[in-house]
Amino acid sequence: MPNPPARPTRVRCGLMILDVVGINDVDETFEAEIALVASWQDPRLAFDAEAEGTDRKIFQGEFQFAEIFTGWWPQLLIINQVGRGDTNAIKIEVAPDGGVTYLEQRNVLLETPMSLYDYPFDTQQLRALLVPFGDTSDQVILEVDERYRTATAEYVERERGVNVAGWDLKGLDMEADETELDLGVTSRTFSRLVTTITLERRSGQIVWDILFPLLIHVSMVWSIFWLDCESLSDRLNISFIGVLTIVAYQFVVIDHMPRMSYLTFTDTLLLGSFLITTITILQSLFLRSLVRRGRRDTAELIDWHCRWLFPLGYLLMIVGLLGFYTLW
Repeated sequence: MPNPPARPTRVRCGLMILDVVGINDVDETFEAEIALVASWQDPRLAFDAEAEGTDRKIFQGEFQFAEIFTGWWPQLLIINQVGRGDTNAIKIEVAPDGGVTYLEQRNVLLETPMSLYDYPFDTQQLRALLVPFGDTSDQVILEVDERYRTATAEYVERERGVNVAGWDLKGLDMEADETELDLGVTSRTFSRLVTTITLERRSGQIVWDILFPLLIHVSMVWSIFWLDCESLSDRLNISFIGVLTIVAYQFVVIDHMPRMSYLTFTDTLLLGSFLITTITILQSLFLRSLVRRGRRDTAELIDWHCRWLFPLGYLLMIVGLLGFYTLW
């Protein structure tokens, strides 16, 4: 196959997100249906439209693309793609002046880091990283085709309800830069197109299915403050049931999260709930010791104060966590 037509050859690109099929928080991957558009000039492919009887030479489908088209094209590779993916359609058009337009539709599974600090109130920026594989930046330079940047903005405005469960599409942007790739022998600099998809999680279901029942459950443990100070077994039974239930909640959350080195908002809320429920066990034991020493009035006074100190402290903890994680 021929070399690039110029040094460097400038390729104007656009990567359109047709649909986000699904997002996997545990594996930090997302599956998307994309349309890849690229155009460049290759004077070697120029032809006489009158002599050829057409103003466009079209090569479509994998057979025509692989067997009939003999010109040069950039091998555009999404470097954070997992597996081969599926190419559903491919097409190349050549204009009389040698202008070439490349169009491809793919289904891809992409791996991208996710920031889950404020889960489930998080907004994710998922990226697709496109490079011309085998052609360094002194051979091929990728540029953002402004036509598709405008089309992307219109698409985002029109398709706010993108078809992906639990998420809302908030934005899509394309930027061109350079990156170094280690090819085993030496590092080389490649031009790169970065497409960023901004999605906001719909947190309502997680709040009502997990967090709200958790708050109700923790508040029910505080019913021990209305029990008699000497009813140690009843008070401890309620507290231990609360602790074990929160541990079960933690297992549910862990199954839906990747293995991370930091605590999310939900992790910290569960940890705080665990600690505040555990404190009720120590409080019951302390009151029991006061009663045995003949200080029942002091024990009942502590119980009375705990009826509003525990809810107030728990509420302040939640507000503080929300402010810390959402503003940080």
